[in-house]
Amino acid sequence: MKKVLNLYAGLGGNRKNWKDCHVTAVELDPRIAAVYARNFPCDAVIVGDAHEYLQKHFREFDFIWSSPPCQTHSKMMKATRNDVARYPDMSLYQQIILLQNFFKGKWVVENVRPYYAPLISPTQTNGRHIFWSNFEFMALDVPQPKGFIQKSNLAGKKAMMEWLGIFFEENIYYGKNHCPVQILRNCVHPAVGEHIFLSSNCV
Repeated sequence: MKKVLNLYAGLGGNRKNWKDCHVTAVELDPRIAAVYARNFPCDAVIVGDAHEYLQKHFREFDFIWSSPPCQTHSKMMKATRNDVARYPDMSLYQQIILLQNFFKGKWVVENVRPYYAPLISPTQTNGRHIFWSNFEFMALDVPQPKGFIQKSNLAGKKAMMEWLGIFFEENIYYGKNHCPVQILRNCVHPAVGEHIFLSSNCV
């Protein structure tokens, strides 16, 4: 059975429809990891630093998916209400370079479309997502719910859970962001994750 590493696993949107594989998921936030573990009880869930785990364990897997934090790359960094300039997190590109040069299996690194020209040319752009990989795949368009960015209350959370097919009762917030929808917005839609995963099996 294919051994898969799912880094920055979040709620597991990308992973929801993967079949016939053994998944190891790494997530830093224990609250989010707990939701993931409930939804995917057969996966091995590790609460820890995904960047560090990748460097130490990448040779143990056949397929790797990584979705590093997008906040410092997002176009929201240049939004008018954001008055703090932050360095882009270069761990994104560190992972791409490591996988390009040292990993023998199939891999995907996912992020949002950045506010700058990507430092490494992506393999594919799909809606608000940008992907780097060592195999080709066609973009899959999954329409977002109306008001995707503006959803910020419990009704928005319910709508997003239904869109993703991932459900949980607790409200989980990132840092000072008191929006219960943010962790759902961070998910790659299951249909997109499935499409890319199946494409990796065809090459």
